Parts: sequence; C-alpha cells; structure tokens
Amino acid sequence: MTVNVSVAGATGYAGGEVLRLLAGHPGLTVSSVCAGSSQGKLGQFQPHLRQYADRELEPTEPRILADSDVAILGLPHGKSAEIAAAILELNPSCILVDLGADHRLENPQDWEDFYGTPATDPWTYGMPELLRANGPSQRENLVGTRHIAAPGCNASAVTFAAQPAVAGGLTDGSGIVATLAVGYSGAGKALKSHLMASEAFGSAVPYGVGGTHRHIPEIAQNLRAAGGVTSTLSFTPVLVPMARGILATVSIPVTAGTTADDVTDAYRSAYADEKFVTYVDGFPTSSSVTGANTALVGAVLDRNRERLTAICAIDNLVKGTAGAALQALNLALGLPEDTGLIVNGVAP
Repeated sequence: MTVNVSVAGATGYAGGEVLRLLAGHPGLTVSSVCAGSSQGKLGQFQPHLRQYADRELEPTEPRILADSDVAILGLPHGKSAEIAAAILELNPSCILVDLGADHRLENPQDWEDFYGTPATDPWTYGMPELLRANGPSQRENLVGTRHIAAPGCNASAVTFAAQPAVAGGLTDGSGIVATLAVGYSGAGKALKSHLMASEAFGSAVPYGVGGTHRHIPEIAQNLRAAGGVTSTLSFTPVLVPMARGILATVSIPVTAGTTADDVTDAYRSAYADEKFVTYVDGFPTSSSVTGANTALVGAVLDRNRERLTAICAIDNLVKGTAGAALQALNLALGLPEDTGLIVNGVAP
C-alpha cells in the first residue's frame, strides 16, 4: 500500500528535512509540496532535494493538502490549527502531523502564557521514547492515532537528558538548569540581521533568556509525565556557528545518597531497548548525530554528589523535528517504527 503525503512549508528547513526523509521511505509518496508566498519549482528553494527539484510549488490551501492520506504541516507557530480544522472538514480521514507547537501543550494556560493566543486541543505527542509513570506508554498512544504533534527540538534534547533521572527516582525534577548550544537552522529561514553569516560567524548568541523560551512548558510537561513535579526550569539556548545540531548540557539536583552507579543504572535502563535514543559512556558531540534520527545521552554524578550532569546531542532537524515526526507517523500507520530512518550520522 502506498500512502500519499502532502507537505506544507516545503521551502522551510523543517519542511525540506521532511521531504529529504520521505525520499527514502518505501511506503510514503509525496503527492504535493506547498508553500506560502514562494512560487515556482521546489528546486529553486531546496536545491539539495534533487528527487523533487521539478515539483511545482502549490499554495498552502486546505483543498490541496486534504487531497492526500497524510498532511504534514511545517508552518509557523499559531498557523497550523486553523488550516488543520479546514483540512478535516474536507477529508475527515486525513492523518495530520504538525511540526509546529500548536497542539503540543496539554494545559491551555501554558499556551496562552507563552504564545499569547487562544489555545487549541492537544494532539498525540510525537515522542515514542517519552517516559510515562502512569498509563500506556507514549509509543502505545501513537499507534493508530490520527493527529500527531511533533515535539520541539530543544525540548527533545532536554527531555532525553533529564527524564531518566526523574523516572529513576534520582530527582523530583525541580531545580533543573539547562544550557543548549544550538545550530542556526533552529532559528528558521527568516531573513533577520542577527541570523546573517557576518553576525553569526565567530559569535555565540543567547536567546529566550530568563524563563521566556517557549519550550519551557513543553519540557516541564514531559518531566511531569515521567513522574516529576517540574513546573519550570532554568533554560538558556545559545546559537553557535554551526548549521544544524543541538548539544544540551543539563544540570539536575539529585536526592541525598545518590551514587555514580545509580546514575548509570537509571540511564542505561531508560534507553536499553530504544533504537534511536542511546546512553553512551563518556559524552556525545553534536557532529556525531548529524543527519541521523539519533539522540546520544551521557550522564555523570557531579563530584559533590549534589547534582548530576547529563548531556544530549541531537540533530535539531532530524530527531529534533522531521525524524521524530516520521517515526511517530510510522507508528500511527502501523509500519515498523524505524522505516525510512537511519541511526548513522555523517562525518566529518
């Protein structure tokens, strides 16, 4: 069976990465590529996607996106909910995958506090490896679902780094401090002065400082699912001169009496059966996961035994966005979870 997929936001980084992965997926076929203001052939905007270079861009309209089995929405935050509702009116059986944040948060107040607009209904969260203290696993929740909210890239990195400590009882999830080195593709393709090469090269630029970043409530939500009491955390992403990738360094307070073996055991057991999230001895680098749907996590008890430091490396466009979405979609369609996805990075 071939499943037809339409992609909105095809000229953006996230949409382009989805198309790159779809090109290698044996069960999914791209039926339409849509964009907002961009017109012409896709190759003008995504020259690396040779397989789709001659595809004509179509407008981002519900009637076009609804004419497929699956619609993947790579749209700015706040734009997916309205078009998703229109798609479902035209084709109620269409499976929807939102790469944006519109349907990630379960608490409407979290959305309104961080995004400033009315909240929409949450969809099934597209992180199969999310640890849940109660109820079915997140992987089970994704099987057969028709509405998927892909996770945020920064939120994914911090979640993978912190959730084993929460689920393993080493911490209650409070007092976490996360600092992330983030590649510039995480800021999108918008033409802004601080994103120009002349500004970026040789510089590191913090953003979303002081508890303002929109991924904070998503991370807190994930750690509560793992059994924590997390309501907020110190979270500071820093843009660094690389095209893609995230290296998250997460400092986590631990309960008295925690040993180095406790840390190793909690992290090894959390990811022992996972294909795409792996606990490693030592600490990962961002370059080791470039192009792969892989998260590498290392953790160590601090010398004073009051905190542990966990480091997670992901490719923000793959495991952080498009790869996670395709992994979740595979589960929704009843396909093997790893179909069309790779664990090997690109080096050098």
